[in-house]
Amino acid sequence: MLDHQRVLGAPIARPQGFSDEGERTRLSSTALKAYRRLVSQWDLTSQQAASLLGVSVSTWERLKPDRVKKTLTQDQMTRISALVGIYKALHLLFVDAMADRWPMLENTGPLFDRRCPVAAMIEGGIPHMLEVRRYLDAVRGGL
Repeated sequence: MLDHQRVLGAPIARPQGFSDEGERTRLSSTALKAYRRLVSQWDLTSQQAASLLGVSVSTWERLKPDRVKKTLTQDQMTRISALVGIYKALHLLFVDAMADRWPMLENTGPLFDRRCPVAAMIEGGIPHMLEVRRYLDAVRGGL
């Protein structure tokens, strides 16, 4: 009989979820710090940063300072998680500054339709962010 909690003697890791408010409270500060760094590295405008996070520009401006302590929503945590995954995949794919330029470059790939990935992700929201992440992971894996 297969034990669904263990595979080959090791516990199965559950995917990170963001429905638990306590977990979001614990992770929000770190997530915002990572997002601020990503925004800086990608040279995003406040409008782009706010749109990717799914907030107004005024809310983004309030979230920018390091001292801000706020519990992010499940939606915001999911967005940051997807974007950090994209950031990581790009830095594994490219060994130079291209990793941080790529999100703002026009792209002819089918996911982007001659738009830069940031514009495509703003328009497509979380589903498109997750698609871009899967696309980059597939490219990185040679699929």
